Amino acid sequence: MIGAAINVAGIVLGGVLGLTVKKSIPAKRQSGLQAVLGVFILWFGLKLTWNSLNGSFRQVLKQLAIVLLAMTLGKLLGKLLHLQKESNRVGQFATRKMEHGGSKKFSDGFLVATGLFCIGPLTPFASVQEGLAGFAPIFIVKAIMDGLAAMAFARMFGWGVLVSALPVFALQATIIRTVRLLEPTLHQQALPLIDSIYATDGLLIFCVSLIILQLKKIEVADYLPSLALAPLLTWLLR
Repeated sequence: MIGAAINVAGIVLGGVLGLTVKKSIPAKRQSGLQAVLGVFILWFGLKLTWNSLNGSFRQVLKQLAIVLLAMTLGKLLGKLLHLQKESNRVGQFATRKMEHGGSKKFSDGFLVATGLFCIGPLTPFASVQEGLAGFAPIFIVKAIMDGLAAMAFARMFGWGVLVSALPVFALQATIIRTVRLLEPTLHQQALPLIDSIYATDGLLIFCVSLIILQLKKIEVADYLPSLALAPLLTWLLR
């Protein structure tokens, strides 16, 4: 749970700074930091996928084809479940609250911060990776991004933003624990089931980097079912 704890620390630290430090980070510096984080996420996602594809050239092509098929079917299933639409609703709620200049009500700060920090695509992607392999470095990036957002939210909504760290940790800990419970079963199979999850997770993390770098708008939430479909397809197409 190290990654989830780091994420919580980032939110709390950002919230405390937002409440105590009046001077905000210049927009130019924030943009530069965003670009650095985006490039790191891009590199990390591609590296994770590359390291998960192994074997002969034919085997690598088959693994890659399964991952792409999982993402295609995952997106269709995600659209049927309206995952991105529900995610957008949370974002629209937060936007409406901020457009009114924010308030010092505990509930507003708590709900806005909890919603945005929980629906962020890095939440499931980083949690799945940590559940399979231990500490996920991508959590450091999420901690920085959430910390910066918490700093701004705390100035606008007050200390309720800091308390949002609790449900964020609870959600991430639940995902990590669930994946860890499933991990022994995946290892028992004489198939690269875990590798297929890694490869899919890496490509989805890469998609997040394109959003952060403002290169392409991708409805990442709709792709979440791909993480479950990838090992299933690997087993069915053995």
